[in-house]
Amino acid sequence: MGDFTLLEKVGEGSFGLVWKAIDNRSKEIVAMKQMKESCSSLDECLELTEVKALIKLRDDPTIVRLRDVVLVNQVLYLVFDYVESTLQRLMDDRISLCKDELSRIRVGHFSESEIRGWSRQIFLSLAQMHRPGGYIHRDLKPANLLVTKGEMLIKIADFGQAREVGCQAPCSDYVTTRWYRAPEVLLKSASYNSAVDMWAMGAIMAELYSFSVLFRGENREDQLDKICSVIGSPTYESWADGIQLANSCGYKFPQTLPCGLSAMLPYAGHEARDLIKSLCSWNPKKRPTAMEALQHPYFAPDM
Repeated sequence: MGDFTLLEKVGEGSFGLVWKAIDNRSKEIVAMKQMKESCSSLDECLELTEVKALIKLRDDPTIVRLRDVVLVNQVLYLVFDYVESTLQRLMDDRISLCKDELSRIRVGHFSESEIRGWSRQIFLSLAQMHRPGGYIHRDLKPANLLVTKGEMLIKIADFGQAREVGCQAPCSDYVTTRWYRAPEVLLKSASYNSAVDMWAMGAIMAELYSFSVLFRGENREDQLDKICSVIGSPTYESWADGIQLANSCGYKFPQTLPCGLSAMLPYAGHEARDLIKSLCSWNPKKRPTAMEALQHPYFAPDM
């Protein structure tokens, strides 16, 4: 790999590895995603959905920029601009400073203006991404939201689970990290749409306010139980399709008294909780689109 020198491993997942590297031509620091699956030719690499999505979205400033595609001995590397941190790392750093309630008060959570600014950027990006001919990300989570130096600009990363909007092929139910996985996906729906990204955004926004995962399930059934414990179980009136999906896959919604988002998000304002509640609607048809989310009163201070 004469054009690049690997410096250190900075990430690892089911897809493979992420390296911090140097571009020997420009002397710039870059990120290189080493894919686990091998490719026999560069043409084959360019047909991967992740690569096609990144090429199509490369002019969007809120999408991490794909700089190059490198094939070495059938090992595929995707070369990106190097971005310093992620929302997950920012939360982890704050949490490490908050060993007790007193230090938590002193260090503080993220401010509402910070969370609103980050969320607005992500919704703007999703509004572009979800257009006809665009893509559903399907794996939004704090670790896939990169934060540039100064903690101001967000860039969406990791399009390994991306799917074209309007694709007619049956949908996989093994997408999105479980804690951010929409209920229709958990219930093995054969078809779903960009509303799965909106559910994930509701869970992410809640986590930014609380520094705690909103729905922390241990498996598929427990994940659904955790959702019910917070927002209550759906009914035939609110989500008939969901009841039918649950019946078909042998899951029974529990009849429990939900704790509610107010109890889970004491540091969030009324408008924030209202937006998160709408994003985390059982029925995907009742979740706002990215453009509709941007019209919510929560974003009024930015207008």
